[in-house]
Amino acid sequence: MKKIVLMLIAATFLFAGPAVSAETIKIGLMCPLTGSWASEGKDMRQIVELLAGQVNEQGGLLGKEVEIVVADDGGDPRTAALAAQRLASRGIVGVIGTYGSSVTEASQNIYAATNTLQIANGSTSVRLTEKGLPYFFRTCPRDDEQGRVAVKSMLEKGYKRIAILHDSTTYAKGLAEEARGLLADEAAEIVFFDALTPGEQDYTTILTQIRRDNPDVVFFTGYYPEAGMLLRQKMEMGLDVPFIGGDANNNPDLVKIAGTRAAEGFRFLSPPVPQDLPSPVAQDFLAAYIEKYGQAPGSIWAVLAGDGFRVLAKAIEETNSTETEAIADYLKNELQAFPGLTGMIDFDQKGDRIGDVYRVYEVDADGNFILQK
Repeated sequence: MKKIVLMLIAATFLFAGPAVSAETIKIGLMCPLTGSWASEGKDMRQIVELLAGQVNEQGGLLGKEVEIVVADDGGDPRTAALAAQRLASRGIVGVIGTYGSSVTEASQNIYAATNTLQIANGSTSVRLTEKGLPYFFRTCPRDDEQGRVAVKSMLEKGYKRIAILHDSTTYAKGLAEEARGLLADEAAEIVFFDALTPGEQDYTTILTQIRRDNPDVVFFTGYYPEAGMLLRQKMEMGLDVPFIGGDANNNPDLVKIAGTRAAEGFRFLSPPVPQDLPSPVAQDFLAAYIEKYGQAPGSIWAVLAGDGFRVLAKAIEETNSTETEAIADYLKNELQAFPGLTGMIDFDQKGDRIGDVYRVYEVDADGNFILQK
């Protein structure tokens, strides 16, 4: 795999064009338009294209129209490497995306080697910003913050016997290990720590193992397709133990997979969705999205892609430049309390978003995601 990535980087250097075309300012969007996370990618594309359209209606950036160049990463690291190579050779100013830490990680070296600015939206693994890559940013928070909120939520509920289930991906395993480390200093016992295989249709074996260990709660750190299957199958087998999920479970498809009855009471962590934010920026965006597409965005992660586009556009406007170094310097050193769709946005020197972002949501009897106070 390393050899393939190096070949892709070399090809990118060979065929890369200028940073910006004479006619338009090109901004890349890497997202999963196919695969099990396709609903995330669809929302990402709709949001970024809506926002770009609004910018163009107001005259564009630096007197030029903004053009969104889209590449499908399929929610797969190997496909993501190819998508990143294609985007980096298209003369883009920067790239928004993607969803999934392991998928983003597969693209990082390619973008870094071509000095392409990248703003991830749904990639929370701690190690992504511990590499010292100067042009990598993310509008989502990190898993160490998420782990703290998860542990606090479970302890406040009085849970003493805790099961942790992940799926061995970069994101899920990292979050599981963060929670395990934090619980080591608490008056709680981890009675189960293991992984499932994503994409399977039958998880009764691992659910039976969890039942045997008799936990007070199960913390599932994987993604919404598997969470939906787990919730449905634990109900079918009569396993009455509460589940709390990581932020990759914030997708309405979870309820479609599980069914409203099985999903009811399921809790998960997430940045707040626009419906729960009172800011005029969030509400204006929500109204425009509903007018164009007939419904609210299905995923907060897609909205965070919108925030990535907005901070990139702001940096281009304020620096009067499309140069990567100038834009990155502005984002790290001059952008302050930018009114994002998901709250105020600042970045630290690593490219991480600053601030406490996570909240707890619960699925109600109608399948709605309700913010817990």
